Amino acid sequence: MQLGAPVNDLVNGQKMTETEVRVPRSLTAREKAAIVVRLVISEGADIPLEDLPEDLQEKLTQQMGQMGLVDRITLDAVAAEFADALEGIGLAFPHGLAGALSAMDGKIAPTTAARLRKEAGVRQIGNPWQRLRDLDAMELAEIAQAESTEVAAVLLSKIETAKAAELLSKLPGPLARKITFAVSQTGGVTPEAVERIGWSLAKQLDDKPISAFEDGPDKRVGAILNQSTAATREDVLEALDQEDAVFATSVRKEIFTFAHIPRRLSPRDVPAVIRQVDQADLVTAMAAATEGADADSKEFLLANMSTRMADNLRDEITEAGSIKQADGEDAMNRCITAIRQLETDGILDLIIEEED
Repeated sequence: MQLGAPVNDLVNGQKMTETEVRVPRSLTAREKAAIVVRLVISEGADIPLEDLPEDLQEKLTQQMGQMGLVDRITLDAVAAEFADALEGIGLAFPHGLAGALSAMDGKIAPTTAARLRKEAGVRQIGNPWQRLRDLDAMELAEIAQAESTEVAAVLLSKIETAKAAELLSKLPGPLARKITFAVSQTGGVTPEAVERIGWSLAKQLDDKPISAFEDGPDKRVGAILNQSTAATREDVLEALDQEDAVFATSVRKEIFTFAHIPRRLSPRDVPAVIRQVDQADLVTAMAAATEGADADSKEFLLANMSTRMADNLRDEITEAGSIKQADGEDAMNRCITAIRQLETDGILDLIIEEED
């Protein structure tokens, strides 16, 4: 507790009158802000002051260092004024264009946000490291490979442990070892340097060209081939093998057809699939699956449902008889579409096939 002002008054022979105590001090807006912040912090509340512009953080801190003692009458008056101001607020907007862009993130087109930020010369407010932590390990690995070993070591130190381990697994062995060793030399890095590095890396995200497509080319081609006939799919993949074998391999990883069901679908998820897929489509697809991997998929599904349901389906398959190839492929595609929808809804997770 600070007793400087009362002690000084007594030493100087001055007596605090009752009138002086009862009348609130005349304060500036900045002094009132300092009192409110000090009061809220003393009550244990967490105020995100780091979200304020840096100049306001500096002014607020300097003002708090100049306040000294505040009598209770003045404190109560400031608190009442602040409460009244809060009750009168109908809507609060973010501070400046940078705050507006952050508030509108995900609500306006990425190209519009990038253009506004570039034209105004503003950066995103808040914590740049949080933006970096939200990236996946592959994106972080690309950043680490493009930066110096020292910067990559700071990046590795600022993300959570699990993602840091995943990041290292995406890097070439020698580079991963160099970055890991460099972490041992980051003890003397100042907070200011870490912040500058964070903003520099975050700026690279702002400067990165925005793609017109959410998915990569391999995923887009894979989705198209998933809905194509088997003959078309094989012809396209064969052509891709000749033109770009690496891209063809990536596309194959994105393809999920009826024949892939035993390798990609967990047995415990079969009942959910049976409930989701239209009964007529399921019967037609199974009736058309007479040989090869398609027949294996049919047996996989029948083996992982109730015996009664499997017997009923076998009877319906027998009654369906011979199915035209086009009708069978259409039904299989609709079954796969239903499975993909279950994956999108979070009801099941498809198994990711490991590379040979």
